Amino acid sequence: MKIISSKVIRGLNISPAECVTWIRESFAQKSAAQLPAKISVHPADTDFFTSMPCLLRDDETGRRFFGVKEVHRIEGSVPSLGSDMMLYDAKSGELLALMDADWITTMRTGAVAAVSAQALRKTGAHIYGFVGLGNTARATLLCILENEPAQQFRVKLLRYKDQAENFIERFKDYTNVSFEIVDDINIMARTVDVFISCITSANGLLVEDEKDFQPGVTVIPVHMRGLQNCDTTFDRVFGDDTDHVRGFKYFPQFKAYNEIGEVLAGRDPGRTSDVQRIIDYNYGLALHDVVFASKIYKLLEHQTMQELPWEKETAKYWI
Repeated sequence: MKIISSKVIRGLNISPAECVTWIRESFAQKSAAQLPAKISVHPADTDFFTSMPCLLRDDETGRRFFGVKEVHRIEGSVPSLGSDMMLYDAKSGELLALMDADWITTMRTGAVAAVSAQALRKTGAHIYGFVGLGNTARATLLCILENEPAQQFRVKLLRYKDQAENFIERFKDYTNVSFEIVDDINIMARTVDVFISCITSANGLLVEDEKDFQPGVTVIPVHMRGLQNCDTTFDRVFGDDTDHVRGFKYFPQFKAYNEIGEVLAGRDPGRTSDVQRIIDYNYGLALHDVVFASKIYKLLEHQTMQELPWEKETAKYWI
């Protein structure tokens, strides 16, 4: 069994553009995968442990992978979010790898947000707003910029401590983006084409009056929180998987709901006018995690690296 650390994964130098490609591939095989809804337990307040299994279809070589990711958020931990992955050969039952899944989680989340924004934004949209400027926001903007290098973006950042300045410094080498720091989230809501929230927790609503969102806006609450007042009033609502979002309080009142994968596959037009307001809930799928993990495993499969001998009992009777 291989032990695959975050450092090893980052050493592969997988580009954000490649992450976007992997997300499109994973959505394309969603119907052929077994993807049970995730299960969460809550040790205290907003803390959680969430189990996320997925069985992929056979790949091009006839191999089949199963994986289960365990993700947790613990208040006060640094970082607050963490995750680990067990990857199996589904045809033999062999445990192939134990992976640190933090890079996988962050980059697949950013890639999904980037792909969704591109698919659902109005014509000519180029002004993006970001609330919450941690690793997920960085991953999202990396995927946006590298997926569309010829597009010039204007990005508004909600000020919080010195995070906006640090965020801008991170992207100083990118020529297809300019930044503006704003102090009022309501002004941001009124002036952006795509509103992306990457905060991991929220007490109450981020934008008290949903009418502050201008016609044609696309809202993407990456971590689901603080924008529920849009659920019953926006023209269209999308999710990454119906079984994962049907438990949302306002799900029965969603207007013109469908899965974002149907838009990517061309079976749903997505936005049908430039005045529609759209909100997209990508709850986070083990499908993406296991696709990323399987691709990373294949990149590392023949490299010499840390392994753990896994001595399994082979006798039929051993008690």
